[in-house]
Amino acid sequence: MSRFLNSKYRELEAYVPGEQPTDMKYIKLNTNESPYPPSKRVLDAVSTAEVAKLNLYSDPTCKALKSAVAELFGKKSENIFLSGGSDDILNFSFMAFCEGNSRAVRFPEISYGFYSVYAELHGVNYTAVPLNEDFSINVEDYLTNDATVVIANPNAPTGLCLSLGEVERIVAANPDNLVLIDEAYVDFGGESARSLTDKYDNLLVVGTFSKSRSLAGARLGFAIANEAIISDLEKIKYSTNPYNINRLTLLAGEAAIADNDYYMDNCKEIIRTREYTVEKLRSMGFYCTDSKANFIFAKSEEIGGEELYLALKSRGILVRHFAKEKIKDFNRITVGTREQMDALLLATADILKEKRK
Repeated sequence: MSRFLNSKYRELEAYVPGEQPTDMKYIKLNTNESPYPPSKRVLDAVSTAEVAKLNLYSDPTCKALKSAVAELFGKKSENIFLSGGSDDILNFSFMAFCEGNSRAVRFPEISYGFYSVYAELHGVNYTAVPLNEDFSINVEDYLTNDATVVIANPNAPTGLCLSLGEVERIVAANPDNLVLIDEAYVDFGGESARSLTDKYDNLLVVGTFSKSRSLAGARLGFAIANEAIISDLEKIKYSTNPYNINRLTLLAGEAAIADNDYYMDNCKEIIRTREYTVEKLRSMGFYCTDSKANFIFAKSEEIGGEELYLALKSRGILVRHFAKEKIKDFNRITVGTREQMDALLLATADILKEKRK
């Protein structure tokens, strides 16, 4: 730390992203990327001719992509916000809709690690609400109408999902505060709250192209809300970096929307592979939550979470382990291809066999 750092950031604990090691070739099941590549239409869109135009700025209004997203979800362009990844949108939202003590924020204690980081980054008081014993969210904890509410649905890293009815209860009970539903994983078995944005003026639904649309490396996210909330987000974006989505990413996003069937078919395959893997893990004695995301949250009574993570890593398989006390026995396992998951299962069986000797 230099002596020049602003004093309010000196105690900030930065978010720790999933590791991206290059020391050997790994089966990567640690960062919830899609195991399937972008569609051919995306590859064609990001052409040599378009690369040659990188001397020009991108369209800060993102007009063409906004129109495509709006059409896909049955909305108006004025109801769509685009930015460089859903994390960008979350950050802008904490800036726009939270404020110190006067507009605090409430989110689950076990959830996406960036929520507490953003709160601390922007000096916002927050309440990290404990989950139920089974890691589910207690809806009653979010009916207080005294703070901005942020919920990942499905939640991460548990994969558990609130029903649309439960989400609506929370939105309806907080008329004086924004409710942000982070739907990064909704395409893998959840029910989106997008339909509720026409009914409630305090709802912001955030989505991403990183998971179900195979564009994690492109950094592209979207949000859906009423026109006033979108205008607020645009103000923050234009006050930081209006060109925060590059030309190639905009084109890739448009092509991905046009090839929606390809990506939804991939989601169905990921769901099938998830259920197959959960069944196999449970047969080995693992406890797995009822995940509706593109990952599995699992623990074994025979081996600790960190020990299993390290043993798999030594065999060339990466999963995600969290040191937080309540979940330290678990690992979050991204759902890969069937072949990748079979390799995980085989390695896990070997590790347990050695452990029993």
